[in-house]
Amino acid sequence: MPICTCKDRALDESHVCQMNPSDEHEDIEHEWNTEYDPAVRYTDGSVRLRNPNIELMDQDILYHLALGSGSHDLVEMFGDVKFVCMGGTPKRMEDFAHFIMKEIGHKLPAGTTLLDISQYSYRYSMYKVGPVLSISHGMGMPSVGILLHEMIKLMYHAKVKDPIFFRIGTCGGIGLEGGTVVISEEAVDGMLKSYLEVPVLGKMVRRPAKLDRQLARDLKALAHRDDPYDTVIGKTMCTDDFYEGQGRMDGAFCEFTENDKMDYLNKLHKAGVVNIEMESLSFGALTHLAGIKSAVVCVTLLDRFKGDQVLAPKEVLNEWQIRPQQLVARYITRYLQRKGRLSLDGHGSVYVKSPRRFKLVQQESENYD
Repeated sequence: MPICTCKDRALDESHVCQMNPSDEHEDIEHEWNTEYDPAVRYTDGSVRLRNPNIELMDQDILYHLALGSGSHDLVEMFGDVKFVCMGGTPKRMEDFAHFIMKEIGHKLPAGTTLLDISQYSYRYSMYKVGPVLSISHGMGMPSVGILLHEMIKLMYHAKVKDPIFFRIGTCGGIGLEGGTVVISEEAVDGMLKSYLEVPVLGKMVRRPAKLDRQLARDLKALAHRDDPYDTVIGKTMCTDDFYEGQGRMDGAFCEFTENDKMDYLNKLHKAGVVNIEMESLSFGALTHLAGIKSAVVCVTLLDRFKGDQVLAPKEVLNEWQIRPQQLVARYITRYLQRKGRLSLDGHGSVYVKSPRRFKLVQQESENYD
């Protein structure tokens, strides 16, 4: 078996070493171009839904995105998308949209600016930069879960082929200093279970929360040796809560001691958990169910062994939050370079199929009572 020089591990012949890539390989990620699972892909690689009801609907309103399959020409608007990048806040994802625009050499037509495509939803913000979507997902699993349902349906309606989803965010480190970039190899809950439990029609449904490990390794290989911070791969614990669920003692309620907290953090550390956040379990479960490659890349804001509160200055936090964006941008840029797809047009224009339905979708999304 050949040996990968960047990882010192035996791999099969199809592996591409990221530190010393061979010219004969055209992609840094492993395209699903051989056999597709018919449950989640059509023969051309475009996304297929695990819901036969959608095909029978006159139009599908993506309520929380202020889009609709009957009101908007979704193929024209989003058919060229390859990467969907999600993060917590609208401001962070607007900043990322401008950042990735510079990184891939994308230029807007004179006199235009980036458009928040979902501005009339008043919930999420979404920007399109060529083949990249940058969209805010809010805070916690319910919010990211709602968004993923509609983003996966958007991929279906737009006939997108083999999309790759990224979550770019922040987290608390377990034995890692603030500013460390963490790539999740697996998502677990507070009981260290690696699946999402969802009550459906009174029954509990379990969905494995699997992230693409090859994608995680490809991202890790793009970390630069001269980066002034560490980039690591490890397990991520996902919680339903920022305070008690993460063992914080500074919430409105606390019914455990400092020793209890430290015992729990040590248990997590021994189990291979390196960070804590609030979205990865849902993100991994739904993208896996949809057959979509996905990765979670976060930056630590503090080491939870050393405290509960985020005390770093705002300017330091802002710089740290750029770090996972840079890593994901390296992956996207390198992919597009090898595909010869840099400097593409398309910045999120709205293509209307039916003015009447367009107005209806806009009014429905604005009605958030």
